[in-house]
Amino acid sequence: MGMMKRGILVILLVTVATVAYVSADSNEKAVVVKKVGGKKYCKKGWECPYASIYCCNQTISDVFQSYQFEDLFPKRNSPVAQAVGFWDYQSFITASIAFQPLGFGTTGGQSMQMKEIAAFLGHVGSKTSCGYGVATGGPLAWGLCYKREMSPSQSYCDESDKYKYKYPCSPGADYYGRGAIPIYWNYNYGATGEALKLDLLNHPEYVENNATIAFQTAMWKWMTPVKKHQPSAHDIFVGNWKPSKNDTLAKRGCNFGTTMNVLYGEMTCGQGNVDSMNNIISHYQEYLDIMGVGREQAGPHDELTCEEQEAFNPATTSTNINNKSRTASWKYTWLWDGLKTADLCLGLGELDLNREMR
Repeated sequence: MGMMKRGILVILLVTVATVAYVSADSNEKAVVVKKVGGKKYCKKGWECPYASIYCCNQTISDVFQSYQFEDLFPKRNSPVAQAVGFWDYQSFITASIAFQPLGFGTTGGQSMQMKEIAAFLGHVGSKTSCGYGVATGGPLAWGLCYKREMSPSQSYCDESDKYKYKYPCSPGADYYGRGAIPIYWNYNYGATGEALKLDLLNHPEYVENNATIAFQTAMWKWMTPVKKHQPSAHDIFVGNWKPSKNDTLAKRGCNFGTTMNVLYGEMTCGQGNVDSMNNIISHYQEYLDIMGVGREQAGPHDELTCEEQEAFNPATTSTNINNKSRTASWKYTWLWDGLKTADLCLGLGELDLNREMR
């Protein structure tokens, strides 16, 4: 409510010089343009519906079309896939509507937009793949094969004092991995659900029953910092983040490698030249090629890798990473203490213009 009131207050009190017009592009998306304090803010039809500087750029469907989605994930509906008939392009675009006004896939020019889409989907493809070395079409053709963790080893219910009151486990609910970038643990379902205005704490099954929600949870993770004063994967990738001296010493920078660091921490990064890291990089490079951008645009090896990076948030409990004892790192990876970025869009009819002008 506080954010909503501030947004409304800005709209009511700020004197603006407004120039508005409505037109239509080839896809018949109505465009509304406003000038506020010398800056241009746009709405672009159904796909970028909140006033934003980013909606003045091309939308995701302008630069990434359904045939490209099909080319990236050609085996997702094969009979051996677990999620046959679940994932589709329309669900991806529908999920992105809340995030395009915040810059997801709409930051920079067409090259940066396509690179961010490839980067995000590279993570998605790697985390949902059932491909292997001699799989038909190659191991990188099997992204979006899964929509949930198969044979979970536990219910992922943390009833410690830190979470049992704010995010109590719902009777009978299991919080195993679900979604395009899988969610684990009750507190992460709770925090994600709060941001997306969905009761995921009591109904975690929503994520595996609805492809739009499954993409939305991943996009919210991509756009949202793990902790305050830390960058989101989006801000890292598009260059909105300025690394500190400590970040530089930890070999973290504005590149693809650091997106893996902020998303997965010690599970993937700082462990040397491990397969889990290389698999994500390979998906990103392959998708750049398929989308017509070219893997050479991904940058040099040291910008793609996180093999020598120090984790943003090292695990606080003793965990043998090399032996894949994952519980502590999963808790780190999916606990968001930072600003719920999506609230700015989902909680308002208009994007908070005051936020855009800071």
